[in-house]
Amino acid sequence: MTEYAARRSPDRRPTHPGVMLNTTVLPALGRTKTEIARLLGLSRQSLYDILAGRQPVTPETAVKLGKLCGNGPALWLNMQSAYDLWQAERDVDVSKIPTLQPA
Repeated sequence: MTEYAARRSPDRRPTHPGVMLNTTVLPALGRTKTEIARLLGLSRQSLYDILAGRQPVTPETAVKLGKLCGNGPALWLNMQSAYDLWQAERDVDVSKIPTLQPA
């Protein structure tokens, strides 16, 4: 059997980790958002902002999510990093910054 690496179009923004948490992970856990917020030690508003993609997953939150979900913090941080980098590459103007070569 041949394996193929999944590739996302570079023009498509990566999924915000909070949106993934909201649409896939939380339904599978079968707990209310209020209970998840309590278990994570977050305010309900902070959790709702993360789930809506309005607030980033911080390293501290990634550690908590990784423990709660049993998949470790790296997954959550990598998703947030991919999301942030994709956005920055489109927002930051680097046209006047030269690319230097070693002497």
